[in-house]
Amino acid sequence: MTPRPAERLVVVCGGGEHCAPDYRIHRNDFRFFGVEFVARGEGQLHLGGKSHDLVPGAVFAYGPGVAHDIQSHPDRPLVKYFVDFAGGEALALLKSPAPAPGQIVQTSAPEQVLQLFEDLIAAGLRQSALSGRICAAILRLMLLRVADTAAPLGSIGTMAFDTFQQCRQLIDAHYRDLHGLDDAADRCGVDPAYLCRLFARFDHQSPYQYLTRLKMRQAAERLQTPGMLAKQVAADMGFSDPFHFSRTFRRVFGVSPKRFVQLQRKER
Repeated sequence: MTPRPAERLVVVCGGGEHCAPDYRIHRNDFRFFGVEFVARGEGQLHLGGKSHDLVPGAVFAYGPGVAHDIQSHPDRPLVKYFVDFAGGEALALLKSPAPAPGQIVQTSAPEQVLQLFEDLIAAGLRQSALSGRICAAILRLMLLRVADTAAPLGSIGTMAFDTFQQCRQLIDAHYRDLHGLDDAADRCGVDPAYLCRLFARFDHQSPYQYLTRLKMRQAAERLQTPGMLAKQVAADMGFSDPFHFSRTFRRVFGVSPKRFVQLQRKER
């Protein structure tokens, strides 16, 4: 509970709480930075001067100078997880890209966030020489996972989110045959501009970027086949111009397809 000032990132404490029906926490200030995750149940949160309904998947952050009031629903009490931490990198880690102190989001992958909290608790309970470093690493991954799956509170489970999930599943299934945004939108049965808005809201990237990464991931796997030519992989991924394919591959992986193959051969 007394981390050294020179620490870059240290997990102070963490755990899970099955809240009583009359559970309520009120703090005008807090010594450490904290992140809480609602696994089940409902409640009310007053954070940074704003009130929010707590629902499963909600993730919120607070810290020094951020007043917060957490109250459980009497009939549907909260089951939530928390982690408190400090260090020179703590605030920067929260602000980018995770929710900043005083903010709340909802994760579209609650089961993954829950598992990371369970891993964090297990690592802390081990009390080994490396427990501190392992907990800090899990915390970093957890905050990145939250940021990667964050959506506005209350938007998960809406018609828009359901449409987004359906579109992403269709792109996952047919990306090899899709040749761009218009093609993807047509396959999904939505307007291209609406598809872009859905991805910007729920996936923090454009549908074209998502489609391109799927294609390049498959291309990287194909290039590892002995004797496979880059121009053949380009054609299989729907690129009529091998130079365009090479530029796109380099933009995603940082190396050309030729260099990628060379590096793979060296590793073998």
